[in-house]
Amino acid sequence: MGCSRETVRSFFCVGLLCAIMLAASQPAAAQRRGGWGISSGWDSRWQEPPRPKLKDFPGRKFTFCTVIYSNNGRYEPLGLGWGTDYPKSGENFMIRLAELTTIEINRQENGEPRQEVIRLTDPAVFNYPILFMSDVGTTDFSEKEITNLREYLLRGGFLHADDFWGDDAWDWWSYVIGQVLPPEEYPIRDIPLSHDIFHIVFDVKEVPQVPSIQYWSGTRNGTTSERGAATREPHLRGIWDKNGRLMVIMSHNTDLADGWEQERENEEYFREFSVKKSYPLGINIVVYAMTH
Repeated sequence: MGCSRETVRSFFCVGLLCAIMLAASQPAAAQRRGGWGISSGWDSRWQEPPRPKLKDFPGRKFTFCTVIYSNNGRYEPLGLGWGTDYPKSGENFMIRLAELTTIEINRQENGEPRQEVIRLTDPAVFNYPILFMSDVGTTDFSEKEITNLREYLLRGGFLHADDFWGDDAWDWWSYVIGQVLPPEEYPIRDIPLSHDIFHIVFDVKEVPQVPSIQYWSGTRNGTTSERGAATREPHLRGIWDKNGRLMVIMSHNTDLADGWEQERENEEYFREFSVKKSYPLGINIVVYAMTH
């Protein structure tokens, strides 16, 4: 007997909650990935991880790859530039992606996820079909980075820009990405809720607004807009190539990656934002990008 599409999606959603709750209950896994305590990562203001080596390239396996960029002199509240939400967001996302889909992920010899960080000037960037950027209202691209990113995207690459809030950050990012993909040729458009990216695995019925856990913990009043009325409406916008392929996604006035990074910090935050909002849309984005 066959199942309807809605039935299949409901099984996926139940599976998402069960799988994450099961993983969160494992003491060994919690200890290995930092448990419920605050995790430490690279201080992006002072250092950067080593460049990936040839043996680290994943072949057909998914690798979460974060772009390193220089700062333009602006600093956003709760932001750390390129290293915002790094490294736990990518690590946790890869674990959940492997648990909830049939996509294989790149792993280290001990079985832990192997993610990478990379500069756009590195030729190795073309080995990764999907790139991730955070806090993009603080980007500063060189001419070489602009040229390489344009070539990367037009050759079939995919970019997800996340966690930037307000008009100032949007105006700066739209200017920067406009240097890469001129808006008269590649306009930015809102992605409608009818688009497959909202439904390819999980049925996402809205553009979710995910606040940082620091903002959410500090307010405790149920609000999710980090800048009040100015950032009340979250957006998922895109840029398509001339053949209609979606090649850039921008999640504005929302912090999807904090729902991945902070899944172990607070059970209420985890249930409300990681399970219901961040993982469903994040997994949809990756599955869509890898199948289109």
